[in-house]
Amino acid sequence: MILEMLLFAALLVGGYFLLHVTFLKLPRCKSAVKLHGKTAIITGANTGIGKTTAMDLARRGARVILACRDRRRAEAAAQEIIQETGNSQVIFMQLDLASLKSVRSFAEDFLRSESRLDLLINNAGLMNGGKTEDGFGMIFGVNHLGHFLLTVLLLERLKASGRSRVVTVASKAYEMGKVDFNCLTTHKDVALGDSDLQLFYKYCHSKLCNVLFTYELAKRLQGSNVTCYSLHPGAIKTEIGRYAGFWWSLMMKPIIFLFFVDSESGAQTTLHCALEPGIEHASGQYFSCCAPKLNIESKATDDAVAKKLWELSESFCGLA
Repeated sequence: MILEMLLFAALLVGGYFLLHVTFLKLPRCKSAVKLHGKTAIITGANTGIGKTTAMDLARRGARVILACRDRRRAEAAAQEIIQETGNSQVIFMQLDLASLKSVRSFAEDFLRSESRLDLLINNAGLMNGGKTEDGFGMIFGVNHLGHFLLTVLLLERLKASGRSRVVTVASKAYEMGKVDFNCLTTHKDVALGDSDLQLFYKYCHSKLCNVLFTYELAKRLQGSNVTCYSLHPGAIKTEIGRYAGFWWSLMMKPIIFLFFVDSESGAQTTLHCALEPGIEHASGQYFSCCAPKLNIESKATDDAVAKKLWELSESFCGLA
């Protein structure tokens, strides 16, 4: 009996290991490009995928701006990256994506202090309830609207810097998302409710907004040297659900522990979109596993919805 149990346990461990080195293993960014003289902004760069991305870009010689809300954590991350890479050009700049005023202040400070921008990586994301400073749903406001305004305010500097890229971290969760314009105009949110399940669906809706934003942005950048990409990083162990309720955490933590991979693996498609030469023709496309997805759902490339979302976002940000 004991021998059978040991054999069964060995099979489970072996199967789990095999799963991780086959189905759960993500491809790596193969680009060897160096970034000396280049400047990158990464939102949410004090933890998870953003921090891993910042570490990689710093190793390549880039000047890296950590655009984060939490000063203490961001400054600690900056020091860690400097010590790890030997690149002293890693700088924290305050950015709260839940405040359009903060986004504008960040953009003004950046444009005043930095002469170029080669990479804008819209990485930050959350799945929290509540409202932003401006009264928008927190998930919509941070995951989409804050990044929308940030990108628009920095577009001219991107264009002036030669070949540059905008990379937005979306998610495969977009497949479960929709854009309810009636709810957006009436309630300034993508959906109603703050239960764990409702927050998850709001997250899905916001990720569809990320993909549509990138799709529309590519059209508006035609004829310039700026290209843009959205992506699914994979099933990654991050802090995005750190404020989830007890029962949601109880259900998800074992799944995340067993089947999700680390942030280094999760950063690879971001790095591919930021660094890989010769993908300019794929501007506006959605990437996964370091490659463009050819079978993306039609709702993510709906011209009318993408244009309407852009125009509504402009209105929300006071740009229209």
